[in-house]
Amino acid sequence: MRVISGSAGGQRLTTPAGNATRPTADRVKEALFSILDSAGSLPEARVLDLFAGSGALGIEALSRGASHATLVEKARPALATLQGNLRQTRLAPQSTVLAMDVFAALELLLRQEKRFDLVLLDPPYARGLHVQVLERIAPLVAIDGLVVAEASARLPLPERIGGIRRTDRRVYGDTALDFYIPEGNDAP
Repeated sequence: MRVISGSAGGQRLTTPAGNATRPTADRVKEALFSILDSAGSLPEARVLDLFAGSGALGIEALSRGASHATLVEKARPALATLQGNLRQTRLAPQSTVLAMDVFAALELLLRQEKRFDLVLLDPPYARGLHVQVLERIAPLVAIDGLVVAEASARLPLPERIGGIRRTDRRVYGDTALDFYIPEGNDAP
């Protein structure tokens, strides 16, 4: 796995040992960031990467011009890998790592009144966490922000949920990317 483009482009990233973390396939990551680049979503963006694993998505966003990334991961082996990848790419100063459960992190960020331009979530597919997170995420999304949920293509995510609405769904083999914006955003 590698950083595809930007300031850290071409650098190899380490992945945690074992099957507990399932990194986003390079072709899906490439497609996602091509979409985000063409929409102008990355320059100076404040990014929230939930279930960050190795940090590949947050690191890619930082490499392509995001101003800051908050990465949430609770698994110890993944955390060590994530922190090592941030140091290796020299992007650690632009990041905050929250070593905690995603739901505890969401509560903390809400109390801190944080808002993000881009929220990336890629929970374990079989755990049923997509809907639980999507129900809670809207208060953290800037009015012109975007939420991207990576899920199994066989897992239908709701069109509208918790104050956000889906605007697009892209399928890449067994993986789907669902794009959501806040209900108050008038974008198509």
